[in-house]
Amino acid sequence: MKLSTLCFCVRGDSVLLAMKKRGFGAGKWNGYGGKVDGKESPRTAAARELKEESGLSAAEHTLEQAALVRFYFDGSQLFECHVFLVRDWEGEPRESEEMKPRWFPVSQLPFGEMWVADSKWIPLILAGKKLEAGVNFNTDGSEVKDFSYQERQFA
Repeated sequence: MKLSTLCFCVRGDSVLLAMKKRGFGAGKWNGYGGKVDGKESPRTAAARELKEESGLSAAEHTLEQAALVRFYFDGSQLFECHVFLVRDWEGEPRESEEMKPRWFPVSQLPFGEMWVADSKWIPLILAGKKLEAGVNFNTDGSEVKDFSYQERQFA
């Protein structure tokens, strides 16, 4: 099981997504994030990954944890993902070797080009809910076998 992060930058009624250009999830729109290294906290890792992948700088204390999502593939947990909303940052998003940024209206997210479970939990966090969720995909991630969540608070 890998400890990971995701950041969704929100500006008004728009959210910044990035097209993953290589590696796990290539060809899908997603937030910015990645694995937590060594003794990093998830919040520290999220701010670092956001900077590395987008060029945006956000102070750790401004990252608002919105979710903890456990992703399973055919019943085996692959990721425990700490998800943050970012509303305050410096810089403009830039394309990196790994990610190509684009702003989308919250009402028009490209769910057909995202992970199939994203339509179940991302609208909830963008609407202000805080949640702990479990997503069980089939082996290749093309369908959701099970999805559940409960609301919770984060420190």
